[in-house]
Amino acid sequence: MCTTLDLCRWPILSSLESAFVSQIHMVFVFGRHAQEALIITRDKMVYGLGDNIAGCLGIGNTNCTLFPKKVEILCGKDIKTFAYSNGPNILALTKEGEIVTPTLVNIPNLENSPGTKRIVDIACGGFHSVALTEIGEFDLGIYLGNKRIRTTEYHYINDTPPQVISSLATKKVVYFSCGATFTMAVTENGEVYSWGNNNVGQLGIGKCENQTLPYQISTLSGIVIVKVVCGTDYTLALTNKGDLYLYTNCLKELIEKKKTEDFNVEHQMGRVSDIAAMHNKFISIAVGQDGRVYVWGKISCNKCITIPCITPFSNVYNALACYANVMHEPLILYSNEEPNILKHLELAFDDPSTSDLKIQVEGQYIHVHKAILKIRSTYFKIMFQHNWAENNQNVIEHDQFSYVVYKAFLKYLYTDVIDLSQENTLELLALANAYCENNLKKYCIQMIKQRIMISNAAFLYSITFKYKEEELEELCFKFAMNHLTAVTQTENFANLDHNVMKTLIIKASKVGSFEM
Repeated sequence: MCTTLDLCRWPILSSLESAFVSQIHMVFVFGRHAQEALIITRDKMVYGLGDNIAGCLGIGNTNCTLFPKKVEILCGKDIKTFAYSNGPNILALTKEGEIVTPTLVNIPNLENSPGTKRIVDIACGGFHSVALTEIGEFDLGIYLGNKRIRTTEYHYINDTPPQVISSLATKKVVYFSCGATFTMAVTENGEVYSWGNNNVGQLGIGKCENQTLPYQISTLSGIVIVKVVCGTDYTLALTNKGDLYLYTNCLKELIEKKKTEDFNVEHQMGRVSDIAAMHNKFISIAVGQDGRVYVWGKISCNKCITIPCITPFSNVYNALACYANVMHEPLILYSNEEPNILKHLELAFDDPSTSDLKIQVEGQYIHVHKAILKIRSTYFKIMFQHNWAENNQNVIEHDQFSYVVYKAFLKYLYTDVIDLSQENTLELLALANAYCENNLKKYCIQMIKQRIMISNAAFLYSITFKYKEEELEELCFKFAMNHLTAVTQTENFANLDHNVMKTLIIKASKVGSFEM
């Protein structure tokens, strides 16, 4: 569950009125250009918003709508999730196990299996849909419906997709995902099966041959896979030990590999806890051991990231909003479940109704709790001792750091994550140094390491020199020496402080950088 503040990251949702936003239970942003959204409110009303290409919103016409309009056929239903394919075409899954797309999809029973099949999960590729069904209490089967439907509204008709008859028939499938034209499935014992198009080795079977039926990936024998996600024509597989495997060869320019067999993804994320990808994107997302979100792939038309790069975000949705503009699955903003202690701490931050201390920065108040600050920060623990505590002061005026950075720091004390743009990382590093926050300092250093490039190497060197951050200073220096000619021609090098430039030149001469 996320807070409503996350919605502003999606442009299509930014114009929603606050009163309407406060009632949202679930929202799903989708489409080629992220210009469609389905919204469910707490009272089970379902609304469509956006371009409505090919009538995909199910609002009864094909017109664009700038304001939320009811999807009558879905209103009042307990919607569990949505999935979309190219077109776009939408599937909606109810908690009762019923799929409503532009048609009602009936899943047939296995032979000699009584009763009605209950669907527990759905996914879509570019032009096909997959439903995971529950037979009895434990037995699960997987079905493929590849009929693409184009219509202007949701309605009920009989449409029965073909069942996948294969070695999966006797297996219990616990997770599955769709690429543009292929499907991957994970069984309860961690085996992985794949089928569909395999033109670039995305099925992971060691050869570029298409498969009409599920085929077990033998190279993962003995490795327990807990989750797979698919991009347009590649697959990521996550093990129970937090290792990450990739199947493809079409992205060789991104991952610097050219074979079709599986291999570990090169990264410094530590143990990976979650992954995400989408069938119509070349962007991969992973959550590292530190709880931070990493991204790699084609994040824009002109920019590719070759290895997982840390982002300023602490959850997958915010990262996707920034780099992909669509959601990999619906975002739940409101739940009937009681939040855990970590969620309570997050909600307590900057809450004036419970705080006992206000910190004023640039004329704005940040509401905090002395006890939490004392527990989480040595700086505040020392501050709150002796006379200061006796005076019962409840307002602190601060002018050393900016409001944005200081608020991010205080929120970090509550949540252990940083929600701050990369542009402010250097100031946060200065704060971490001043407050002796070693873990925060390590995070900042890691962020800055991944930002070093020819255009900013001289500037970053000057900053790290100023803060006497020896590890980063040495890293920037080595980078500058390896690209000396290009770095010395940048504007940042020309604007270096005289003493910094003198020190850099002397140090460079000692390592022979000016020798011919």
